[in-house]
Amino acid sequence: MTELVEYERRIAYALERIGRGVETLSEQRAAAAQSVAMAVPEPLPEPEPEPEPPVETGPSEDVLALQAELEAERAASAQLTERVLAIREKQETTLAALEKRLSQATRALEAVQVEANRLKRANNDLIEVNRQLIDGAGRIDPALVNLSMQAELEALRAARAWEASELSDIVSGLAPIVAAHVKGQPAGGSDNG
Repeated sequence: MTELVEYERRIAYALERIGRGVETLSEQRAAAAQSVAMAVPEPLPEPEPEPEPPVETGPSEDVLALQAELEAERAASAQLTERVLAIREKQETTLAALEKRLSQATRALEAVQVEANRLKRANNDLIEVNRQLIDGAGRIDPALVNLSMQAELEALRAARAWEASELSDIVSGLAPIVAAHVKGQPAGGSDNG
C-alpha cells in the first residue's frame, strides 16, 4: 500500500513539473511575441515579400525528460493497478471459498445437532421406561419390557447415526488432504519402491 502512495506522489510531482514547464514555455513564447511586436515598426504600404515558413524545432530537452518521466509513472501506475486487481480477485476467490466452507460447516453442525437431540430424546425415553420397570419391581409388564427394548434400540440407532455423522465430517475433512497427496503421486506409482 505504501508503494501505491509513493507512486501517486511521484506522479503528482511529475505532473506538477510538466505543468510548470508548460507555463514557462507559454510565458517565454508570449514574451517573445510581445518583444517582436514592439520591435517591429508599422508596416509600410509596400507589399512585403512572403515570409519563409518558420523552422520547426522539436520540444526542448526538459519537455522530453518530463514526458519520459510521465510515461514511466503511467507504466508504474498501470502495473500497480494490475496488481491491485489481481489482489482483489484473489481476495474475492478466497472469501468465496471461506464462505463455502463456513456454509458446509454450518450444515454439518446442524446435522450433528439433530442427531445429538435424537440421541438425547432416545436416552431420556430409555431412562423413563427403565424407571417404570424398576418401580414395578415385583411384576414384569410385557408392554413395559417392549417399550424398554424399543427405547434402547432407538438410542442405539441414534448413537450410530451420530457416529456416522461425525465420521462423515472427518472423511470430508480428510478428502482434500488425500486428493492433494494423490495428485503428488506419479500415475500408478507407490512410495514403497
